Parts: sequence; C-alpha cells; structure tokens
Amino acid sequence: QMQLVESGGGLVQAGGSLRLSCANSQRTDSRYGMGWFRQAPGNDREFVAAISWNGVSTYYTTSVKGRFTISRGNAKNTVYLQMNSLKPEDTAVYYCAARYTSSDSEVPIGGNLYWGQGTQVTVSS
Repeated sequence: QMQLVESGGGLVQAGGSLRLSCANSQRTDSRYGMGWFRQAPGNDREFVAAISWNGVSTYYTTSVKGRFTISRGNAKNTVYLQMNSLKPEDTAVYYCAARYTSSDSEVPIGGNLYWGQGTQVTVSS
C-alpha cells in the first residue's frame, strides 16, 4: 500500500518562498511518477506540477511556470516543490500524488493516483 507523507507547508508573505517535501513508501528504484496538486476553498483540486520517476521529465501548470520547481531527491522516493514569488492566489491545501508509470518520460498529471494527506500553504498579501 502506497503511503505519501508531505511536509513544509505554512504561512508566508506574498513574494516569499516555501519548499514542500513528499516521501513515498515504495522502494527507491520503483517507477512512480510524482506530482503536486492543490485545492483552494470552494474550488476543485487542480494540477500544479509533476515529475517522472527518474526525474528526467517535468510538467507545470501555466500559472506556476517560472516560480515553482519540482525535483526529486537523491533517494528517488522523495519529491520537492520549491515555491518562489508566492502570491495570495497560491493559497491552498497542497497534495502530493503518485502513480506507477510505464515509460521513462511519463509524468502523472491524472489517472489512478495515490494521495497524501495534504499540507496547508497560506500566502498573505
């Protein structure tokens, strides 16, 4: 059973930075692409960023390009989301997600995802 554990959320002023971390419980050589989604109050959960199991491919939603960076740790079962130049509209619960992928370049932007418990990010103006 896949388990995802997130950390790193918090309160920050607009223009500031936060780094989110997520570790999955699978072996470090497993082919799980990982990603981040977010959900603001009253909104649907939306895709933010994803990375392939080997870290070669990444994909971002338009609104965070150039501000957020997704990466994998040396132990491939960890993923980070570095968030810079944060805006009040980035305020949401951020969820880590993972899915087994069959190709080296595949990023998990949907499908049958495993989910973490979520971590709150609040950006004040």
